[in-house]
Amino acid sequence: MPVARPETSDARVIAHVDMDCFYVQVEQRKQPELRGLPTAVVQYNEWQGGALIAVSYEARSCGVKRSMRGEEATAACPEIQLVQVPVARGKADLNTYRSAGSEVVSILARSGRCERASIDEVYLDLTDAAESMLADAPPESLESIDEEALKSHILGMSREDGDDFKKSVRDWICRKGADRRDKLLGCGIIIVAELRKQVLKETEFSCSAGIAHNKMLAKLASGMNKPAQQTVVPYSAVQELLSSLPIKKMKQLGGKLGTSLQTDFGIDTVGDLLQFSETKLQEHYGVNTGTWLWNIARGISGEEVQGRLLPKSHGSGKTFPGPRALRSLSNVQHWLNQLCEELYERLSSDLEQNKRIASTLTLHASAFGSKDSDSHKKFPSKSCPLRYGVTKIQEDAFNLFQAALREYMGPFGTKPQGNKKETWRITGLSVSASKIVDIPSGTSSIMRYFQSQSTIPSCSTSGCLQEDVAVTPSASESCSEQKSVETQAAMPEEDISITDTLPDLDNSYGNMDMVPEKDVSCQSNDAKEFLTQSGSNRGTQTKTNGQRINNSKEKNKGMPSIVDIFKNYNATPQSQQETREDSTVSLTSKRANLSSSTSHSSEVNQEGEDRRETEWGYKVGEIDQAVFDELPYEIQREFRSFLRHNKRPNAGKSKGDGSASSSIAHYFPPLKK
Repeated sequence: MPVARPETSDARVIAHVDMDCFYVQVEQRKQPELRGLPTAVVQYNEWQGGALIAVSYEARSCGVKRSMRGEEATAACPEIQLVQVPVARGKADLNTYRSAGSEVVSILARSGRCERASIDEVYLDLTDAAESMLADAPPESLESIDEEALKSHILGMSREDGDDFKKSVRDWICRKGADRRDKLLGCGIIIVAELRKQVLKETEFSCSAGIAHNKMLAKLASGMNKPAQQTVVPYSAVQELLSSLPIKKMKQLGGKLGTSLQTDFGIDTVGDLLQFSETKLQEHYGVNTGTWLWNIARGISGEEVQGRLLPKSHGSGKTFPGPRALRSLSNVQHWLNQLCEELYERLSSDLEQNKRIASTLTLHASAFGSKDSDSHKKFPSKSCPLRYGVTKIQEDAFNLFQAALREYMGPFGTKPQGNKKETWRITGLSVSASKIVDIPSGTSSIMRYFQSQSTIPSCSTSGCLQEDVAVTPSASESCSEQKSVETQAAMPEEDISITDTLPDLDNSYGNMDMVPEKDVSCQSNDAKEFLTQSGSNRGTQTKTNGQRINNSKEKNKGMPSIVDIFKNYNATPQSQQETREDSTVSLTSKRANLSSSTSHSSEVNQEGEDRRETEWGYKVGEIDQAVFDELPYEIQREFRSFLRHNKRPNAGKSKGDGSASSSIAHYFPPLKK
């Protein structure tokens, strides 16, 4: 079957830059005496010398593989240097490697749109740079080409026996009869070679690269010739590349879909897909998947480089294999607290340095059940809106875990079955923050609405921003199950150390009777729920393992509830209120007693006096229009309606009589003691 020609993507120049044994290179930069020696980075645990997470090419030539442990690596290569990965909170700390990766990204981003895919890989869209070079200084007009560019591997390049390799590469780059696509690739070869040299000069890190007309082909090419080399895929060589590529080596075909292609269609290589029509593939796998399979068989991919220098999610995880599996809620909570602390540190750093906030918290876990039916059952992932503050993130993550565990164990998971008690073992935990967005320029706290009142502290630093943004419902109130499609932050494959002082209680699921049985429901994150839940979730109390944890003001470091702002607001004298009825908005709130199951603030717990009906007021003219425009649309609509109502001649008469239309006051539920 003839190969269909891409319509637009074949005119682009895309590069995939992949760092060579990056963790090893970072350690060798810190310890230059390790350069040139067989080296491996290992986990911190001592069992059989620790798991290898990165192996240098010198060690690989001696037979050392990443699947080995430290003792096996030493047996295969006695002179190998084993360097321990940094450790924090009982797990690997990758911040050193993330920072080193950022150094590389800042250099690569100088020449085009840059997308950071992970700690050690980057996509570049060099189309504009290549177009500019082709217009100003085309390759055929260059008197000399850098040696690094002449080392490039060009797939499908014709070369006779005895021809000089570098001369053949130069002839291919500078040939005058080449079509525009190949001329652009020739410019890309020169640009990428220069970038790789600059990275080596400024960071001491070597990297390899793939250069092609789309991200898919560039990714495949970057790993073909390593280390410190680059590979080019002209359009004429696409079929040659894919014809022998194992189906499982293609991105997104390493799992069930790739297995299905092998068993249902007898496909072993990507090139084998060419024998099936698009209609046939759509009939079997659906319209979207069928079309995607038809396209990748022809090297067609419309995925664009996103132009993202920062990660699109943050994550922290740890595995607990074999006998180290977690068997009690107390152990799970301990490790979730550690993971959430690391996650919050990264979120805080992102907020301070990049002015970005995340909006979704997701918990992932892997488990092994005692029943045969549970042995291959997937532990569900759970998500909820992310609340800033380390204590809040810890609370929400544990609530998500409990909800997922109830679903995993089923309706009878808390009761003994016959003479056996149902048990569970957690073999992996991770928490991630996603849906990260930039804070719009000029964004301010809602406290600016009350800036004329002396009781409200001013907020002028970025630190306040951290406390004032992203107040969202508690996980115990609102959560949803989702499969995370965002790329999780890169982490080592194994993290198996656990502190010896941690009690190894075999609580099993029987202790879950102390966990609230309230089903976790999904709420929409509209403005009304956003503000309502912000107040009701202040200082939640969680009952876990028979202990009552009171999140005091000192412990809960997240953003204060908007109700607290109103609590401290000075009452407006009645005489003044009557004289400016046309220009003042009045809100009335009466606080009643809460039931014992409702969460409330620690300040309310400590106050014994009865709440009085308090009236607050503020001038409409004092509202900053710029801040008003930044509010969610629902709040703007409700507030405008309220203002129009209060400007009517007899607006004051309807106040409190129940005849008035919905006001902004209904966003704040009554507080109870």
